[in-house]
Amino acid sequence: MTSGKPTVFVETWGCQMNELDGRRFVGLMKGGGYEEATSPETADLVLLNTCSVRDKAEQKVYDRLGQLAVMKKKRDGMILGVCGCVAQQEGEALLSRLPYVDFVLGTGRIEALPSVVRRVVEEDDRPVEVGFDLDEVAYTPSAIARTIPHKASITVIEGCNKYCTFCVVPTTRGRERSRRLADVVEESRRLIQEGVVEIELLGQTVNAFQDPETGEDFADLIRAVGTLEGLKRLRFVTSHPKNFGDGLIEAMGPKPSVCPFLHLPVQSGSDRILNRMKRQYTRSEYLDLVRRIRAGVPGVVIGTDIIVGFPGETDGDFEETLSLVSEVEFASAFCFVYSPRPHTAATRWENDVPRPVASERLTRLLDLQQEIQKRAHRSLEGERLEVLVDGDDKKGKKSSGRSPCNRVVNLDVPRRFRPGTFVMAEITRGLPNSLLGVPVAG
Repeated sequence: MTSGKPTVFVETWGCQMNELDGRRFVGLMKGGGYEEATSPETADLVLLNTCSVRDKAEQKVYDRLGQLAVMKKKRDGMILGVCGCVAQQEGEALLSRLPYVDFVLGTGRIEALPSVVRRVVEEDDRPVEVGFDLDEVAYTPSAIARTIPHKASITVIEGCNKYCTFCVVPTTRGRERSRRLADVVEESRRLIQEGVVEIELLGQTVNAFQDPETGEDFADLIRAVGTLEGLKRLRFVTSHPKNFGDGLIEAMGPKPSVCPFLHLPVQSGSDRILNRMKRQYTRSEYLDLVRRIRAGVPGVVIGTDIIVGFPGETDGDFEETLSLVSEVEFASAFCFVYSPRPHTAATRWENDVPRPVASERLTRLLDLQQEIQKRAHRSLEGERLEVLVDGDDKKGKKSSGRSPCNRVVNLDVPRRFRPGTFVMAEITRGLPNSLLGVPVAG
């Protein structure tokens, strides 16, 4: 860098919370005199912010670390740190396995990053910081290096207490720890004053939020943030069906800022598999919740997560999943073949669904979901949707953004719109994964 300052590059894998954590890393190091590099090749400090939710994601992390190791050999003085969920999961074992890694920083020790880097530089140490503060979320809003001026994510709760038998989150993120409602509201208010028009509240089980001092719940938080002057859109992710009560439905309904989209993972349509997964609800309870949400939140659309090939899943169980998907007609679905994760109960069971069978089930599920999305998107042709422009489409030819119901809308005109602009668009074509529209007068 021409300024002579040391530089940091963060490469992030995984969910929205990881993305936000990545910006926290950059902000914390900027506070220590670093500047952000545009690539790992030009950085003095390279952080790989990892995901371990599935085995494939974890293996990609190790492949990438091998590539960074080659880079490090060619660049004297480069520091390489492993952060995020794989770091939290593996801890000391990472240093033993990967001698070129300089430190390991877990999800509960993000705020310690500057001191950890100093230990590497000044003491030639190889620190491992993977503990959790069980009392509160260590979170400094002012240390986040935000890059999108019109949208912002805010962590409101860390960890999860559900211990689903397939899920590694309680290990990699710890038990539930909520922030104070007043702190979240104040952070939201500050962001709105800085020009943010859309806020997304984040948590592994976001609707389990409970203020540690007042006991106020997630419905109270939605009411408090959703009424802030200047906020145009409020989203939240990810919700657990067990924590979705009528109070939250009522809090969402009358708020014009609350976007009519929910991500509500179901994971399976079979009661037997749901029980083995320890999901704490039945198929009928999930369907009843969907009905109550749709009755209480006009126009709401629902996305989900689904796992196929879970240990013990029979053809009959899978058919029940297909029938649930057909009945609910999800707006979107993240579908995956079951992947055994360390420290989870399901790893003790026989993985008795052959991979070819699981893959065939996944293909059938994805085909069904694509048909549902195609029908839903075609039904929107001729409708008008408000689009918040985020930038260009994937080909760099059209402005692109999202509707309140979280659908991607590409604007089919030569004119480019500035990110953060609201555009009313008439939908001209519904595609399986996006919509095409033209701007019209409001």
